[in-house]
Amino acid sequence: MGRAVLQLFKTLHRTRQQVFKNDARALEAARIKINEEFKNNKSETSSKKIEELMKIGSDVELLLRTSVIQGIHTDHNTLKLVPRKDLLVENVPYCDAPTQKQ
Repeated sequence: MGRAVLQLFKTLHRTRQQVFKNDARALEAARIKINEEFKNNKSETSSKKIEELMKIGSDVELLLRTSVIQGIHTDHNTLKLVPRKDLLVENVPYCDAPTQKQ
């Protein structure tokens, strides 16, 4: 179990570095939050609670990796979105009209 916890810790930090690249404030805030959460739960002994915490950590990593897009202020009312290459997936056409199920 300890090896899996350490692996998740490292994975979260790697994901943080990719997702918040070039954003020192976000990088630092995420580093502090990850470290804080692991530190707060380091004395947990219940394997059930550890599994729950591992699931939360894995879900957070997936959410960060698949849902966060950086934006850069280009002027007063404009943001330039900077999606990572792994977020640029094949676009699925949107259909406004629901299809009839047979």
